[in-house]
Amino acid sequence: MVESKQAQLDRVRTDILEKNICSELAAQATNLVMGDGNLNADIVLIGEAPGKNEDEQGLPFVGAAGKFLNEMLAAANMVRSDVYITNIVKYRPPNNRDPLPEEKKAFWPYLLKQLQIIQPKVVITLGRHSMEYFLPDMKISQVHGQPKRIHFGEGRLVVIPLYHPAAALYNGAMRQTLIDDFLQVPRIIEKL
Repeated sequence: MVESKQAQLDRVRTDILEKNICSELAAQATNLVMGDGNLNADIVLIGEAPGKNEDEQGLPFVGAAGKFLNEMLAAANMVRSDVYITNIVKYRPPNNRDPLPEEKKAFWPYLLKQLQIIQPKVVITLGRHSMEYFLPDMKISQVHGQPKRIHFGEGRLVVIPLYHPAAALYNGAMRQTLIDDFLQVPRIIEKL
């Protein structure tokens, strides 16, 4: 019998908990924030790590950055239920600090498992922390909004690096850049 995608993702979650991945982060977090959305999505959005609201609710992108992400999805005629949303790091870092390299490295294999289960056509990285794992030698300021084909597992994957939605909250000029980049996504998917 073929195991459902949800059952496979539940197993990834259990694996993280049983292996006590990033135990220091886990000790101060309220929730392990795995991901949310459509398990058959063509698009997976990957952020950096949960923030305060995400930690409290156990869901990714539910705070202010999440509201802006919902606006960007709506501008591209999409809703959250069309996509799957996750982060590299699955626990909130203290005081919303950036995730540390060793934290990202510890969670990377679990993110890869999520992607292997969901099998999206496109991965949208939100911010440099998630981008650098897929596109290690690139600067987000130079490649944002540009689709990049990479080898991934047995096949290829299209990665679209975008600025993190939180950047738009602190920098008004970034808001339009993010929306403009996001509006290209449906066109990019059509070409696939």
